Amino acid sequence: MGTLGRAIYTVGNWIRGTGQALDRVGSLLQGSHRLEEHISRHRTLMDVFEKSPLVDKNAFVAPSASVIGDVQIGKGSSIWYGCVLRGDVNNISVGSGTNIQDNSLIHVAKTNLGGKDLPTSIGDNVTVGHSAVIHGCTVEDESFVGMGATLLDGVVVEKHAMVAAGSLVRENTRIPSGEVWGGNPAKFMRKLTDEEIAYISKSAENYINLANIHAAENSKSFEEIEVESALRKKYARKDEDYDSMLGIVRETPAELVLPDNVLPEKTTTRVPTTHY
Repeated sequence: MGTLGRAIYTVGNWIRGTGQALDRVGSLLQGSHRLEEHISRHRTLMDVFEKSPLVDKNAFVAPSASVIGDVQIGKGSSIWYGCVLRGDVNNISVGSGTNIQDNSLIHVAKTNLGGKDLPTSIGDNVTVGHSAVIHGCTVEDESFVGMGATLLDGVVVEKHAMVAAGSLVRENTRIPSGEVWGGNPAKFMRKLTDEEIAYISKSAENYINLANIHAAENSKSFEEIEVESALRKKYARKDEDYDSMLGIVRETPAELVLPDNVLPEKTTTRVPTTHY
C-alpha cells in the first residue's frame, strides 16, 4: 500500500470512529426510548462448560466455521466454511487428514434411550461432503460421507465404506467396509470397486493440499492483499501471443507463484462417474 493508500485508510478509520461516537451520543439523547442493535462477534473457537477445542497447529479451520467445546481436530484436517462442530453434552474427535466440507454439522448425544454414551468419532483421511449431518456417530478411517447425507445416533461407518449423497442413515445402522449405502432410509446398494476405494484416500489428500492454499490466503495481512491485487491488475491484460511476436518474455512475479507443495497434483486418470 502506497502513501496515498495509507492516508485514505487512516481517514476511513477516523470516519468510522466518528460514526460510532455519534451513535453513542444519539443513544444517550434518546434515553430509555432508544433501540440498541447488538452485533454478535463470531468466534471460530469457543469454550463451553469449561471445555475448550483442541486443534492441531497444522489443521485448517475456516474463519466462518464454529468449533465449540470438547472437540479435538488432528494434524492436516480441515474444517471448511460454515461448518459447526458442537461438543457440548459429549465430545467430538476428528482424526488426521480428514476434511469436513462447507456447511456440515457435527454434533453429539449424551446418551441414547438405552443409556449408551454417544460421542462423535471421525477417523483419519475421511471425507465428509458439503452440508452433511453427523450426530452421535462413528465414522472410521478412510470412509466417505456424501453431500447432504444425514447420519443419526449410533451409526457406524466402517473403514472404506461410502454413504451416498442425500442419504438418511437410521439409528444404530452399521455400514460394512467396502459397501455403498444410499437412499431414505439408506440401504445396501453395491460393493465399492478398488478404484473407488483408492479415490477415497486421494480425495482426502487433495483436500489437505487445498486447505494449505486457503490457510495461506486467510493468514495474509491487509497490506499483502493490496499488493497482490495491484500486481494482478498490472499483469492481467498481458497477451502471451503478442509478447512472443515482439520477443518479450514476462515472468510472473514471485509474489503470485504458489509453492509446488500446496498445489494439487494434476492427474490424467479419469474419475469414475459412479461416485456419490
